[in-house]
Amino acid sequence: MLNIMGEAAVKAKYIIEQLSTEEKNKILSFVADKLIEDTESILAANEKDMEAGRKKGMSQGLLDRLLLTRERIQSMADGIRQVVSLSDPIGEVMESWQQPNGMKLEKRRVPLGVIGIIYEARPNVTADAFALAFKTGNVVILKGGSDALFSNAAITASIRGSLEQCMISPDAIQLIEDTDRKVTEEFMRLNQYIDVLIPRGGAGLISMVVNNSTIPVIETGTGNCHIYVDKEADLSMAASIVVNAKTQRIGVCNACESLLVHEDIKEAFLPYLKEELDKVHSVELRGDDKVINLIPQAVPATEEDYYKEYLDYILSVKIVKDTEEAVNHINQYHTKHSDAVVTENKDTAEYFLNRVDSACCYWNVSTRFTDGFEFGFGAEIGISTQKLHARGPMGLKELTTYKYIIMGNGQIR
Repeated sequence: MLNIMGEAAVKAKYIIEQLSTEEKNKILSFVADKLIEDTESILAANEKDMEAGRKKGMSQGLLDRLLLTRERIQSMADGIRQVVSLSDPIGEVMESWQQPNGMKLEKRRVPLGVIGIIYEARPNVTADAFALAFKTGNVVILKGGSDALFSNAAITASIRGSLEQCMISPDAIQLIEDTDRKVTEEFMRLNQYIDVLIPRGGAGLISMVVNNSTIPVIETGTGNCHIYVDKEADLSMAASIVVNAKTQRIGVCNACESLLVHEDIKEAFLPYLKEELDKVHSVELRGDDKVINLIPQAVPATEEDYYKEYLDYILSVKIVKDTEEAVNHINQYHTKHSDAVVTENKDTAEYFLNRVDSACCYWNVSTRFTDGFEFGFGAEIGISTQKLHARGPMGLKELTTYKYIIMGNGQIR
């Protein structure tokens, strides 16, 4: 089965990569409209997944990732339309020069080809991945988690139906619906068909793909995101940022999981923050003795807590003596995803921004903005925490490679 899908994807890629920008934009606009038109069937499919998830005792954070609403489907369609509005990078001449022998060279941006994506209970990835891949002349083979099987199938069916109506190969998007782990293992070894593999999900999934794939992998990381509140922070701003980053959506990789507070402001800030958090949602704070002395409801933190991506209403808290200790703590425990400093001191901010080894470093901004849509990329294929070949939210350009075009008039060596 997978070999047949791989062969179909390779055939489709040679068709898709030849489409003009105008043709791709017209088809993507049609796909966005069709998703809205198919809202009822997509929601019905999602409810099957949600019901199964609740019966399995899925956590609140994972259920939130799985849930589709009319607003979220509208957001998926809006993301596709934003991709339409973006410049098409394919064909861009990145560099050009001429050698002394008269030979002319161009470095042109081209599609990656066939992109495989393995992801968990995140049905929005299905639409986002297709839109970005299609705009850049790529095709996708998707392997979603069993928890979102009905949702992913409904979204894929809508997209494939749109492609067929536009007289374009529906194999520009294919979904593997077999949930057998052996199928996933086989998928990771289809390097004769798939050019790059992108995992999106928890630490276990990402580690499994990185360690077992024979296909080149772009590693997307889990999000143990930190916020450091400096002694020169605006405390009202700091509280607002922490509350947003922790509670706005708990089941996402850019949510804040760990808070560092300068010791000079701990008495003024922590009780105030607790009051602000309680206005939104009860958040369990886990900290050291200094934290517990200020917040009696807090519970002792273990070493494991500082490494933890909770995806829940839980926040680890640590008091630090200065910015250097905050940076050292972050670089030890974080996942190189997104970390923020809140301060009014520019020098302190620059120290933090230059020394924290993360894909995204923020100054006086919530970590919740690490998102392709918020960065102006339309949607995203994932958030890379590695350093080759992409880092941070991956938009259109991150789904391209390049080739050299060499032109001459008979040169020989």
